[in-house]
Order: sequence, then C-alpha cells, then structure tokens
Amino acid sequence: MIEMRRGRRHDIAHSLTADHRRLGELTLEIVNISDQGFMCANEVEIQRGERIEIRLPVIGRIEAHLVWVHGDRSGFQFERIVRPDDFRALLAALNGRSGKRS
Repeated sequence: MIEMRRGRRHDIAHSLTADHRRLGELTLEIVNISDQGFMCANEVEIQRGERIEIRLPVIGRIEAHLVWVHGDRSGFQFERIVRPDDFRALLAALNGRSGKRS
C-alpha cells in the first residue's frame, strides 16, 4: 500500500464530542493528529465522505470528513487548512502545556 499522507502525525489521547447532522453527538477517541486530519480508535457509525464538526483547543470549530475505516480505526480529513502556528499551539494544549493563544 502506498502511503498517501503528507502531514506528520502526532500521537495523542484526546476524547471529544463530534456533531453529525443525522446522528447528533458522537464520542471520538483521537489517537493521532496532523495539520490535515486525525485518526480515531473507536468505531464510528458514519460512512466514508460524511462530515462531522468538532471543537478543538486553539482551533475552535472545524469540519472534517471521514476518509477511511479499518475495524475500529477511522481517519478524518479537515475541511480547511490549519495554520502551522495554530497547529503547534493545539499540540501544546493537547499535551497539557501552555501553548494556547488568547
């Protein structure tokens, strides 16, 4: 299989609630994240191409669509670009460091 990812992945452990237009609230367990998307380690009840909205520290609300599913793992791609400085601050916030901008 050819690796198609461009963004460097960062391992995290972060739970959040996503909003889906048909199913309402979904709980996601994010296990890695990049400036282009994230991977979850729990089963999702949506189909490839469907969109969710999540709220992340620093970034705020952002939409993502489901790109792939393999067992209990799933990969989402963000619908907009995350600026490099915002992404670094997001990683700091998720890792419990003071990287949040006011």
